[in-house]
Amino acid sequence: MIVAFSVAPTSADADGSVHDAVAAAVRVVRDSGLPNSTSSMFTELEGEWDEVMDVVKRATEAVAAYGSRVSLVLKADIRPGHTGELEGKVQRLEAALERRQD
Repeated sequence: MIVAFSVAPTSADADGSVHDAVAAAVRVVRDSGLPNSTSSMFTELEGEWDEVMDVVKRATEAVAAYGSRVSLVLKADIRPGHTGELEGKVQRLEAALERRQD
């Protein structure tokens, strides 16, 4: 499965930023050893249900240290028997764009 999630404290620091809290969550994801990717708004994580959800939970707990309330947005692509889709889906998209260009 692939999970795209965003987690942040509901209160920001003095300049309105949540980057330190988000960095704590991303560190949990990267330390998990699971395939992952982070963009400006979401972190994607790939693995089996229990291991992915454990990482999301720990990332959420890491953010909780930065405030009294946490916001979590999560989207999942659950496709049993498929791995390597974090990159595979993007490669198929790029190939389709190439074909459409010709």
